[in-house]
Amino acid sequence: MTIKAGDRIPSATLKQMTKEGPANVKTDELFKGKTVVLFSVPGAFTPTCHAKHLPGFVQQAGALKAKGVDVIACLAVNDVFVMDAWGKASNSGDILMLADGNAEFTKALGLELDASGFGMGTRGKRFALIAKDGVVKAVNVEAAGEFRVSAADYVLGQL
Repeated sequence: MTIKAGDRIPSATLKQMTKEGPANVKTDELFKGKTVVLFSVPGAFTPTCHAKHLPGFVQQAGALKAKGVDVIACLAVNDVFVMDAWGKASNSGDILMLADGNAEFTKALGLELDASGFGMGTRGKRFALIAKDGVVKAVNVEAAGEFRVSAADYVLGQL
């Protein structure tokens, strides 16, 4: 079942790279008491994700924060080392780069994608969501091959 507005963000543990190495990020803590924009890409360094999706959020980070967003997080079904390298290569700044290596959180959201036809296995659909204090306010899931409703500009217009 796909997550929708009014639903609570499911409890899960993601990974983030820190100066000390990989660290757990519990979704219950990440979303508690905050306005969070979470966007998901099918894969780090993949064409649309690398050229448009992440850069759009990097460019709009200040505007999103000015609208009351506390955390902007990028999620992918990749390992924490890949997400860290991608964040550095993209000058991701204040964007929290989150790894869902086994797709457990992505599956709990009901937003997994079978990309085995591309040799990529299970991945996450391209989407963006807005949550306040752990409750989803908006979910924007892209149709296959599309990049519009999960873009930073679109999300900014929803705030």
